[in-house]
Amino acid sequence: MSNTSPPSHPFNVTNRLVLSIAIPMTLGFLTTPLLGLTDTAVVGRTGVASALAGLAIGAALFDLLFSSLGFLRASTTALTAQAFGREDRKEQQAVFWRSIVLSVALGFCILVLSPLLLNAGLWLMGPEGEVAEATTTYFTIRILAGPLTLTNFTLLGFVLGRGQGKTGLLLQALLNGTNIVLSIYLGLTLGWGIAGVAWGTVIGEAVAVIAGLAIVLSGMHGADRPGLAEILDRSQLRRLFSINRDILIRSFTLLAAFTTMTRIGTTFGPVTLAANAVLMNIFLVAGYYLDGFANAAEQITGRAIGANYRPGFVQAVRLTAKWSFGLAAFTTAFFLLFGPAVIDVMTTAEEVRTAAYSYLPWAALTALTGALAFQMDGVFIGATWSREMRNMMLAAFAGYIVSLAVLVPAFGNHGLWAALNLFLAMRGLFLLLRLQPKLDQTFAESQ
Repeated sequence: MSNTSPPSHPFNVTNRLVLSIAIPMTLGFLTTPLLGLTDTAVVGRTGVASALAGLAIGAALFDLLFSSLGFLRASTTALTAQAFGREDRKEQQAVFWRSIVLSVALGFCILVLSPLLLNAGLWLMGPEGEVAEATTTYFTIRILAGPLTLTNFTLLGFVLGRGQGKTGLLLQALLNGTNIVLSIYLGLTLGWGIAGVAWGTVIGEAVAVIAGLAIVLSGMHGADRPGLAEILDRSQLRRLFSINRDILIRSFTLLAAFTTMTRIGTTFGPVTLAANAVLMNIFLVAGYYLDGFANAAEQITGRAIGANYRPGFVQAVRLTAKWSFGLAAFTTAFFLLFGPAVIDVMTTAEEVRTAAYSYLPWAALTALTGALAFQMDGVFIGATWSREMRNMMLAAFAGYIVSLAVLVPAFGNHGLWAALNLFLAMRGLFLLLRLQPKLDQTFAESQ
Protein backbone atom coordinates (compact mmCIF):
# COMPACT_ATOMS: atom_id res chain seq x y z
CA MET A 1 0.00 0.00 0.00
CA SER A 2 2.82 2.40 0.87
CA ASN A 3 4.24 2.05 -2.64
CA THR A 4 1.09 3.56 -4.13
CA SER A 5 0.62 6.21 -1.45
CA PRO A 6 0.81 9.78 -2.80
CA PRO A 7 3.83 11.79 -1.66
CA SER A 8 3.54 13.85 1.51
CA HIS A 9 4.26 17.59 1.55
CA PRO A 10 4.57 18.59 5.24
CA PHE A 11 3.99 22.21 6.28
CA ASN A 12 3.74 24.04 9.59
CA VAL A 13 0.26 24.79 10.91
CA THR A 14 0.55 27.61 13.43
CA ASN A 15 -1.62 30.24 15.07
CA ARG A 16 0.02 32.74 12.77
CA LEU A 17 -1.08 30.78 9.68
CA VAL A 18 -4.65 30.51 10.98
CA LEU A 19 -4.84 34.23 11.81
CA SER A 20 -3.25 35.25 8.50
CA ILE A 21 -6.38 33.91 6.79
CA ALA A 22 -9.05 34.49 9.45
CA ILE A 23 -8.34 38.12 10.35
CA PRO A 24 -8.26 39.57 6.80
CA MET A 25 -11.41 37.68 5.84
CA THR A 26 -13.22 38.78 9.00
CA LEU A 27 -12.35 42.38 8.19
CA GLY A 28 -13.45 41.84 4.60
CA PHE A 29 -16.78 40.36 5.66
CA LEU A 30 -17.38 43.30 8.02
CA THR A 31 -17.47 45.65 5.03
CA THR A 32 -20.71 43.95 3.93
CA PRO A 33 -22.97 45.21 6.75
CA LEU A 34 -21.31 48.63 6.37
CA LEU A 35 -22.42 48.60 2.74
CA GLY A 36 -25.96 47.67 3.77
CA LEU A 37 -26.07 50.52 6.27
CA THR A 38 -24.81 52.96 3.64
CA ASP A 39 -27.38 51.90 1.05
CA THR A 40 -30.15 52.21 3.63
CA ALA A 41 -28.92 55.66 4.71
CA VAL A 42 -28.63 56.90 1.11
CA VAL A 43 -32.15 55.84 0.16
CA GLY A 44 -33.48 56.88 3.56
CA ARG A 45 -32.21 60.45 3.08
CA THR A 46 -34.26 60.79 -0.08
CA GLY A 47 -37.29 60.91 2.19
CA VAL A 48 -39.24 58.48 0.02
CA ALA A 49 -40.59 55.71 2.25
CA SER A 50 -41.60 53.52 -0.67
CA ALA A 51 -38.02 53.61 -2.02
CA LEU A 52 -36.65 52.47 1.34
CA ALA A 53 -39.16 49.61 1.50
CA GLY A 54 -38.35 48.69 -2.11
CA LEU A 55 -34.63 48.61 -1.28
CA ALA A 56 -35.24 46.32 1.70
CA ILE A 57 -37.27 43.89 -0.42
CA GLY A 58 -34.84 44.01 -3.35
CA ALA A 59 -31.82 43.46 -1.12
CA ALA A 60 -33.57 40.51 0.55
CA LEU A 61 -34.23 38.94 -2.86
CA PHE A 62 -30.57 39.22 -3.85
CA ASP A 63 -29.42 37.89 -0.49
CA LEU A 64 -31.65 34.87 -1.08
CA LEU A 65 -30.44 34.39 -4.66
CA PHE A 66 -26.71 34.82 -4.15
CA SER A 67 -26.43 33.15 -0.75
CA SER A 68 -27.81 30.00 -2.41
CA LEU A 69 -25.01 30.25 -5.00
CA GLY A 70 -22.26 30.62 -2.39
CA PHE A 71 -21.17 27.07 -3.21
CA LEU A 72 -19.13 28.58 -6.07
CA ARG A 73 -16.81 30.26 -3.57
CA ALA A 74 -16.66 27.28 -1.20
CA SER A 75 -15.93 24.59 -3.79
CA THR A 76 -13.29 26.75 -5.48
CA THR A 77 -11.54 27.31 -2.14
CA ALA A 78 -11.55 23.61 -1.28
CA LEU A 79 -10.35 22.27 -4.63
CA THR A 80 -7.72 25.01 -5.03
CA ALA A 81 -6.41 24.35 -1.50
CA GLN A 82 -6.05 20.64 -2.22
CA ALA A 83 -4.17 21.30 -5.47
CA PHE A 84 -2.06 23.86 -3.57
CA GLY A 85 -1.24 21.20 -0.96
CA ARG A 86 -0.14 18.78 -3.72
CA GLU A 87 1.97 21.60 -5.20
CA ASP A 88 0.10 21.02 -8.47
CA ARG A 89 0.15 24.44 -10.14
CA LYS A 90 -1.51 23.22 -13.32
CA GLU A 91 -4.52 21.81 -11.44
CA GLN A 92 -4.83 25.05 -9.45
CA GLN A 93 -5.28 26.91 -12.74
CA ALA A 94 -7.64 24.22 -14.04
CA VAL A 95 -9.83 24.56 -10.92
CA PHE A 96 -9.93 28.31 -11.45
CA TRP A 97 -11.00 28.12 -15.08
CA ARG A 98 -13.61 25.42 -14.44
CA SER A 99 -15.16 27.58 -11.74
CA ILE A 100 -14.98 30.72 -13.87
CA VAL A 101 -16.81 28.99 -16.73
CA LEU A 102 -19.47 27.71 -14.33
CA SER A 103 -19.85 31.13 -12.65
CA VAL A 104 -20.25 33.02 -15.92
CA ALA A 105 -22.67 30.42 -17.31
CA LEU A 106 -24.83 30.57 -14.18
CA GLY A 107 -24.63 34.36 -14.22
CA PHE A 108 -25.99 34.58 -17.75
CA CYS A 109 -28.71 32.06 -16.91
CA ILE A 110 -29.76 34.40 -14.11
CA LEU A 111 -29.86 37.31 -16.58
CA VAL A 112 -32.03 35.34 -19.01
CA LEU A 113 -34.37 34.25 -16.22
CA SER A 114 -34.42 37.65 -14.50
CA PRO A 115 -38.01 38.57 -15.54
CA LEU A 116 -39.26 35.31 -14.04
CA LEU A 117 -37.11 35.79 -10.93
CA LEU A 118 -38.47 39.31 -10.47
CA ASN A 119 -42.08 38.18 -10.79
CA ALA A 120 -41.46 35.33 -8.35
CA GLY A 121 -39.82 37.72 -5.90
CA LEU A 122 -42.67 40.22 -6.09
CA TRP A 123 -45.15 37.41 -5.54
CA LEU A 124 -43.15 36.07 -2.59
CA MET A 125 -42.67 39.44 -0.87
CA GLY A 126 -46.01 40.94 -1.85
CA PRO A 127 -45.12 44.66 -2.34
CA GLU A 128 -47.68 46.89 -4.01
CA GLY A 129 -47.83 50.26 -5.75
CA GLU A 130 -44.79 52.49 -5.38
CA VAL A 131 -42.97 49.93 -3.25
CA ALA A 132 -43.27 47.36 -6.06
CA GLU A 133 -42.03 49.98 -8.55
CA ALA A 134 -39.00 50.75 -6.39
CA THR A 135 -38.23 47.06 -5.99
CA THR A 136 -38.47 46.57 -9.76
CA THR A 137 -36.13 49.51 -10.43
CA TYR A 138 -33.52 48.19 -8.02
CA PHE A 139 -33.82 44.57 -9.22
CA THR A 140 -33.65 45.25 -12.97
CA ILE A 141 -30.44 47.26 -12.57
CA ARG A 142 -28.64 45.18 -9.99
CA ILE A 143 -29.36 41.88 -11.77
CA LEU A 144 -27.02 43.09 -14.54
CA ALA A 145 -24.17 42.33 -12.14
CA GLY A 146 -25.16 38.64 -11.91
CA PRO A 147 -22.22 37.22 -13.92
CA LEU A 148 -19.86 39.68 -12.21
CA THR A 149 -21.03 38.72 -8.71
CA LEU A 150 -20.54 35.01 -9.37
CA THR A 151 -17.14 35.66 -10.96
CA ASN A 152 -16.13 37.48 -7.78
CA PHE A 153 -17.20 34.40 -5.81
CA THR A 154 -14.73 32.34 -7.83
CA LEU A 155 -11.94 34.92 -7.56
CA LEU A 156 -12.34 35.09 -3.79
CA GLY A 157 -12.49 31.29 -3.54
CA PHE A 158 -9.30 30.93 -5.56
CA VAL A 159 -7.19 33.37 -3.54
CA LEU A 160 -8.49 31.89 -0.29
CA GLY A 161 -7.63 28.40 -1.53
CA ARG A 162 -4.06 29.59 -1.92
CA GLY A 163 -4.09 31.06 1.59
CA GLN A 164 -3.90 34.65 0.33
CA GLY A 165 -6.06 36.24 3.02
CA LYS A 166 -4.74 39.76 2.44
CA THR A 167 -5.64 39.56 -1.24
CA GLY A 168 -9.13 38.38 -0.27
CA LEU A 169 -9.46 41.38 2.06
CA LEU A 170 -8.28 43.69 -0.72
CA LEU A 171 -10.88 42.37 -3.15
CA GLN A 172 -13.71 42.57 -0.60
CA ALA A 173 -12.72 46.07 0.48
CA LEU A 174 -12.41 47.21 -3.13
CA LEU A 175 -15.80 45.76 -4.07
CA ASN A 176 -17.72 47.14 -1.10
CA GLY A 177 -15.69 50.36 -0.86
CA THR A 178 -16.35 51.26 -4.51
CA ASN A 179 -19.98 50.35 -4.00
CA ILE A 180 -20.28 52.61 -0.94
CA VAL A 181 -18.64 55.61 -2.59
CA LEU A 182 -20.68 55.32 -5.79
CA SER A 183 -23.93 54.70 -3.93
CA ILE A 184 -23.44 57.97 -2.07
CA TYR A 185 -22.37 59.86 -5.20
CA LEU A 186 -24.97 58.48 -7.59
CA GLY A 187 -27.77 58.15 -5.07
CA LEU A 188 -27.42 61.46 -3.21
CA THR A 189 -25.10 63.84 -5.09
CA LEU A 190 -26.62 63.12 -8.50
CA GLY A 191 -30.05 62.43 -7.01
CA TRP A 192 -30.58 59.04 -8.66
CA GLY A 193 -31.95 57.55 -5.44
CA ILE A 194 -32.50 53.81 -5.42
CA ALA A 195 -31.31 53.51 -9.04
CA GLY A 196 -28.00 55.10 -8.02
CA VAL A 197 -27.57 52.57 -5.24
CA ALA A 198 -28.20 49.71 -7.70
CA TRP A 199 -25.74 51.11 -10.26
CA GLY A 200 -23.17 51.53 -7.48
CA THR A 201 -23.43 47.79 -6.84
CA VAL A 202 -23.03 46.91 -10.53
CA ILE A 203 -19.96 49.12 -10.95
CA GLY A 204 -18.44 47.91 -7.68
CA GLU A 205 -18.74 44.29 -8.83
CA ALA A 206 -17.17 45.19 -12.19
CA VAL A 207 -14.21 46.98 -10.56
CA ALA A 208 -13.61 43.98 -8.28
CA VAL A 209 -13.70 41.56 -11.23
CA ILE A 210 -11.18 43.63 -13.20
CA ALA A 211 -8.83 43.95 -10.22
CA GLY A 212 -9.27 40.29 -9.21
CA LEU A 213 -8.55 38.98 -12.70
CA ALA A 214 -5.50 41.23 -12.97
CA ILE A 215 -4.12 39.92 -9.67
CA VAL A 216 -4.89 36.25 -10.32
CA LEU A 217 -3.79 36.13 -13.96
CA SER A 218 -0.55 37.98 -13.25
CA GLY A 219 0.39 35.22 -10.83
CA MET A 220 -0.23 32.42 -13.31
CA HIS A 221 2.74 31.05 -15.21
CA GLY A 222 2.34 30.01 -18.83
CA ALA A 223 4.31 26.80 -18.26
CA ASP A 224 1.61 25.65 -15.83
CA ARG A 225 -1.33 26.55 -18.07
CA PRO A 226 -3.74 23.59 -18.46
CA GLY A 227 -5.09 22.59 -21.84
CA LEU A 228 -8.76 22.72 -22.72
CA ALA A 229 -9.04 18.94 -22.31
CA GLU A 230 -7.70 19.19 -18.75
CA ILE A 231 -10.08 22.02 -17.86
CA LEU A 232 -13.04 20.06 -19.24
CA ASP A 233 -11.94 16.72 -17.76
CA ARG A 234 -15.16 14.80 -17.10
CA SER A 235 -14.14 13.27 -13.78
CA GLN A 236 -13.05 16.65 -12.41
CA LEU A 237 -16.22 18.35 -13.66
CA ARG A 238 -18.34 15.61 -12.06
CA ARG A 239 -16.51 16.14 -8.80
CA LEU A 240 -17.06 19.91 -8.99
CA PHE A 241 -20.77 19.52 -9.71
CA SER A 242 -21.16 16.92 -6.95
CA ILE A 243 -19.57 19.20 -4.34
CA ASN A 244 -21.61 22.18 -5.51
CA ARG A 245 -24.84 20.15 -5.41
CA ASP A 246 -24.23 19.01 -1.84
CA ILE A 247 -23.32 22.52 -0.62
CA LEU A 248 -26.41 23.92 -2.38
CA ILE A 249 -28.68 21.44 -0.58
CA ARG A 250 -26.96 22.31 2.70
CA SER A 251 -27.43 26.04 2.05
CA PHE A 252 -31.13 25.68 1.20
CA THR A 253 -31.66 23.61 4.35
CA LEU A 254 -29.97 26.28 6.45
CA LEU A 255 -32.10 28.95 4.78
CA ALA A 256 -35.22 26.88 5.48
CA ALA A 257 -34.28 26.70 9.16
CA PHE A 258 -34.02 30.48 9.55
CA THR A 259 -37.11 31.08 7.43
CA THR A 260 -39.03 28.68 9.66
CA MET A 261 -37.90 30.59 12.73
CA THR A 262 -39.08 33.90 11.24
CA ARG A 263 -42.36 32.35 10.15
CA ILE A 264 -43.09 30.98 13.61
CA GLY A 265 -42.01 34.28 15.15
CA THR A 266 -44.77 36.09 13.26
CA THR A 267 -47.37 34.12 15.23
CA PHE A 268 -46.22 35.81 18.46
CA GLY A 269 -47.16 39.28 17.21
CA PRO A 270 -45.25 42.28 15.79
CA VAL A 271 -43.46 43.21 19.04
CA THR A 272 -41.92 39.77 19.56
CA LEU A 273 -41.12 39.51 15.84
CA ALA A 274 -39.32 42.87 15.97
CA ALA A 275 -37.43 41.82 19.12
CA ASN A 276 -36.30 38.60 17.41
CA ALA A 277 -35.10 40.60 14.40
CA VAL A 278 -33.04 42.87 16.67
CA LEU A 279 -31.54 39.90 18.53
CA MET A 280 -30.64 38.02 15.34
CA ASN A 281 -28.03 40.74 14.76
CA ILE A 282 -26.10 39.29 17.70
CA PHE A 283 -25.89 35.93 15.92
CA LEU A 284 -24.90 37.68 12.68
CA VAL A 285 -22.09 39.61 14.41
CA ALA A 286 -20.65 36.36 15.77
CA GLY A 287 -21.06 34.82 12.33
CA TYR A 288 -18.71 37.32 10.68
CA TYR A 289 -15.60 36.28 12.56
CA LEU A 290 -16.68 32.64 12.94
CA ASP A 291 -16.84 32.67 9.12
CA GLY A 292 -13.28 33.99 9.11
CA PHE A 293 -12.04 30.98 11.09
CA ALA A 294 -14.20 28.67 8.99
CA ASN A 295 -12.33 30.05 5.94
CA ALA A 296 -9.03 29.30 7.67
CA ALA A 297 -10.22 25.76 8.38
CA GLU A 298 -11.26 25.33 4.72
CA GLN A 299 -7.89 26.38 3.35
CA ILE A 300 -5.61 24.58 5.80
CA THR A 301 -7.53 21.29 5.95
CA GLY A 302 -7.88 21.30 2.17
CA ARG A 303 -4.17 21.96 1.82
CA ALA A 304 -3.42 19.11 4.28
CA ILE A 305 -5.60 16.71 2.27
CA GLY A 306 -3.76 17.66 -0.91
CA ALA A 307 -0.40 17.42 0.85
CA ASN A 308 -1.32 14.00 2.28
CA TYR A 309 -0.24 15.37 5.68
CA ARG A 310 -2.48 14.16 8.51
CA PRO A 311 -0.65 16.03 11.34
CA GLY A 312 -1.34 19.32 9.53
CA PHE A 313 -5.03 18.46 9.23
CA VAL A 314 -5.33 17.57 12.93
CA GLN A 315 -3.47 20.70 14.01
CA ALA A 316 -5.70 22.85 11.79
CA VAL A 317 -8.81 21.40 13.44
CA ARG A 318 -7.36 22.00 16.92
CA LEU A 319 -6.25 25.58 16.34
CA THR A 320 -9.38 26.75 14.50
CA ALA A 321 -11.50 25.15 17.27
CA LYS A 322 -9.49 26.98 19.94
CA TRP A 323 -9.92 30.36 18.26
CA SER A 324 -13.55 29.82 17.36
CA PHE A 325 -14.62 28.79 20.86
CA GLY A 326 -12.46 31.44 22.51
CA LEU A 327 -13.98 34.28 20.53
CA ALA A 328 -17.45 32.77 20.79
CA ALA A 329 -17.16 32.68 24.60
CA PHE A 330 -16.02 36.31 24.59
CA THR A 331 -19.00 37.27 22.41
CA THR A 332 -21.47 35.47 24.63
CA ALA A 333 -20.05 37.16 27.74
CA PHE A 334 -20.01 40.56 26.03
CA PHE A 335 -23.65 40.42 25.00
CA LEU A 336 -24.77 39.04 28.36
CA LEU A 337 -23.13 42.06 30.01
CA PHE A 338 -23.70 44.82 27.44
CA GLY A 339 -26.57 43.39 25.37
CA PRO A 340 -29.22 45.70 26.86
CA ALA A 341 -27.20 48.76 25.81
CA VAL A 342 -26.77 47.31 22.31
CA ILE A 343 -30.52 46.70 22.10
CA ASP A 344 -31.19 50.30 23.15
CA VAL A 345 -29.03 51.51 20.25
CA MET A 346 -30.83 49.33 17.70
CA THR A 347 -34.40 50.27 18.68
CA THR A 348 -36.17 53.09 20.49
CA ALA A 349 -39.51 51.25 20.88
CA GLU A 350 -39.89 50.50 24.59
CA GLU A 351 -42.06 47.40 24.16
CA VAL A 352 -39.56 45.95 21.66
CA ARG A 353 -36.68 46.71 24.03
CA THR A 354 -38.45 45.01 26.93
CA ALA A 355 -39.19 41.90 24.88
CA ALA A 356 -35.61 41.77 23.54
CA TYR A 357 -34.17 41.97 27.08
CA SER A 358 -36.19 38.87 27.98
CA TYR A 359 -34.80 36.76 25.14
CA LEU A 360 -31.27 38.22 25.15
CA PRO A 361 -29.57 35.26 26.94
CA TRP A 362 -30.73 32.88 24.20
CA ALA A 363 -29.36 35.16 21.48
CA ALA A 364 -26.05 35.61 23.32
CA LEU A 365 -25.71 31.83 23.60
CA THR A 366 -25.88 31.35 19.79
CA ALA A 367 -22.21 32.33 19.46
CA LEU A 368 -21.18 29.37 21.62
CA THR A 369 -23.67 26.84 20.26
CA GLY A 370 -22.80 27.87 16.69
CA ALA A 371 -19.00 27.90 17.03
CA LEU A 372 -18.52 24.19 16.36
CA ALA A 373 -21.01 24.27 13.45
CA PHE A 374 -19.11 27.04 11.67
CA GLN A 375 -15.74 25.41 12.27
CA MET A 376 -16.85 21.92 11.22
CA ASP A 377 -18.45 23.34 8.07
CA GLY A 378 -15.06 24.80 7.18
CA VAL A 379 -13.28 21.50 7.88
CA PHE A 380 -15.71 19.40 5.86
CA ILE A 381 -15.76 21.87 2.93
CA GLY A 382 -11.95 22.02 2.83
CA ALA A 383 -11.74 18.23 2.88
CA THR A 384 -14.51 18.08 0.20
CA TRP A 385 -16.53 15.78 2.45
CA SER A 386 -19.59 17.53 1.08
CA ARG A 387 -21.86 14.47 1.11
CA GLU A 388 -21.44 14.02 4.87
CA MET A 389 -21.90 17.74 5.47
CA ARG A 390 -25.15 17.66 3.50
CA ASN A 391 -26.45 14.59 5.34
CA MET A 392 -25.58 15.91 8.80
CA MET A 393 -27.29 19.22 7.98
CA LEU A 394 -30.45 17.34 6.99
CA ALA A 395 -30.26 15.30 10.21
CA ALA A 396 -29.82 18.46 12.30
CA PHE A 397 -32.76 20.08 10.50
CA ALA A 398 -34.94 17.07 11.32
CA GLY A 399 -33.91 17.44 14.97
CA TYR A 400 -34.71 21.15 14.76
CA ILE A 401 -38.24 20.48 13.51
CA VAL A 402 -38.81 18.03 16.39
CA SER A 403 -37.42 20.60 18.84
CA LEU A 404 -39.78 23.25 17.51
CA ALA A 405 -42.75 20.91 17.78
CA VAL A 406 -41.94 20.16 21.42
CA LEU A 407 -40.55 23.45 22.75
CA VAL A 408 -42.60 26.17 21.03
CA PRO A 409 -46.03 25.01 22.27
CA ALA A 410 -44.60 24.64 25.79
CA PHE A 411 -42.42 27.74 26.07
CA GLY A 412 -43.46 30.10 23.26
CA ASN A 413 -40.73 32.38 21.95
CA HIS A 414 -38.29 31.08 24.57
CA GLY A 415 -38.85 27.64 23.05
CA LEU A 416 -38.21 29.06 19.59
CA TRP A 417 -34.81 30.41 20.64
CA ALA A 418 -33.98 27.22 22.53
CA ALA A 419 -34.72 25.20 19.37
CA LEU A 420 -32.42 27.46 17.33
CA ASN A 421 -29.58 26.88 19.80
CA LEU A 422 -30.20 23.14 19.69
CA PHE A 423 -30.13 23.24 15.89
CA LEU A 424 -26.77 25.04 15.89
CA ALA A 425 -25.36 22.60 18.45
CA MET A 426 -26.64 19.56 16.53
CA ARG A 427 -25.05 20.78 13.31
CA GLY A 428 -21.63 20.93 14.94
CA LEU A 429 -21.91 17.76 17.02
CA PHE A 430 -23.21 15.61 14.17
CA LEU A 431 -20.29 16.67 11.98
CA LEU A 432 -17.83 16.13 14.83
CA LEU A 433 -19.07 12.55 15.20
CA ARG A 434 -18.24 11.95 11.52
CA LEU A 435 -14.80 13.60 11.73
CA GLN A 436 -12.70 10.68 13.00
CA PRO A 437 -14.13 8.05 10.61
CA LYS A 438 -13.66 10.36 7.62
CA LEU A 439 -10.16 11.29 8.78
CA ASP A 440 -9.15 7.61 9.06
CA GLN A 441 -10.70 6.81 5.68
CA THR A 442 -9.11 9.74 3.85
CA PHE A 443 -5.60 9.22 5.18
CA ALA A 444 -5.78 5.39 5.13
CA GLU A 445 -3.16 5.10 2.37
CA SER A 446 -0.57 7.00 4.37
CA GLN A 447 -0.94 4.90 7.54
